[in-house]
Amino acid sequence: MVSVESIQMDKVTFRRMTLEDIPDIMIIEHESFTLPWSEEAFRSEMTLNHFAKYLVMEYEGSPIGYAGMWTVLDEAHITNIAVRTAYRGHHLGELLFRKMIDWAGELGMRRMTLEVRVTNHSAQSLYRKLGFHSVGTRKGYYSDNQEDALIMWCELPEREPQAGAEEGSEEDWI
Repeated sequence: MVSVESIQMDKVTFRRMTLEDIPDIMIIEHESFTLPWSEEAFRSEMTLNHFAKYLVMEYEGSPIGYAGMWTVLDEAHITNIAVRTAYRGHHLGELLFRKMIDWAGELGMRRMTLEVRVTNHSAQSLYRKLGFHSVGTRKGYYSDNQEDALIMWCELPEREPQAGAEEGSEEDWI
């Protein structure tokens, strides 16, 4: 795919996910998770869940990562975040996560939460770097191996929501 030396950050772009992205997202999903979501789950998120917001990260026009969140009242719950295997190790996951944090802030969210496997120390390290802290554990959260999930929260930087960007808004900020 791409070598470490060839990633040019100015060729990384972000946009809202569309239904047409689902086949590419499924590739990323299967590369990234032992319990991948189904196409139907993504389709449902995008068509039926008005709290759901999904972002695609592209490199030279091809999807290489995605992230999702639910925005409820003033809280954003990260549902998933993943980067294609060949593009890992370039801080693209951090860049994608920072875009989600910015988007949540622009939508008026004040806090953000997520669950992460207790054994996923690299993800936990990234989340801590971005201001998250552990507040508890969900016992047996992952059904593939009954692994516990660490619950993490952070306070988002204070900012005024953009016009038309209130919770549930379909305002396209990208």
